[in-house]
Amino acid sequence: MRKILPVIMVVLGIAVGGAAGWFLRPAPAPVEEACAEDCPPVAAEDADVAVPSDGHSDTAPSEFVKLNNQFIVPDIRDGAVSALVVLSLSVEVGAGQTEQVYTLEPKLRDMLLQVLFDHANAGGFRGDFTAAGRMEELRRALLEASRSVLGKDVRSVLISDIVRQDMA
Repeated sequence: MRKILPVIMVVLGIAVGGAAGWFLRPAPAPVEEACAEDCPPVAAEDADVAVPSDGHSDTAPSEFVKLNNQFIVPDIRDGAVSALVVLSLSVEVGAGQTEQVYTLEPKLRDMLLQVLFDHANAGGFRGDFTAAGRMEELRRALLEASRSVLGKDVRSVLISDIVRQDMA
């Protein structure tokens, strides 16, 4: 009985705590009302954020094209490879543009690799390489490179996986 009583107390404590959390959780606010009260109005300088500058609306149909192979980028310090960064990328394009992406994929991969190499050489994959500012800078450069190959139909470049393996 001495060994069963502590186990029963732990289980009972977890059950009571879970039930209290369940019943005392706040009610979800309706989206329209919450945003109407809490969201600041869109300023004129933020207009490019609300409506994409390329003329595509957020509601226009789009397709996501996953590029076939991962990108492997070396991070070089003092003439030696200090880390390898492996990325998986996808490209968001307008509806019906998937075949064009696959047709031009070799040239697109070349341009994206050049951007990734430049980012690595500038130290972009060192330290806190997933910080919001660094990732936004990288996405912007990848988008510009993609548009130089595929045109204005490219809406965004998505980084679906990113891994850095430090070399010992």
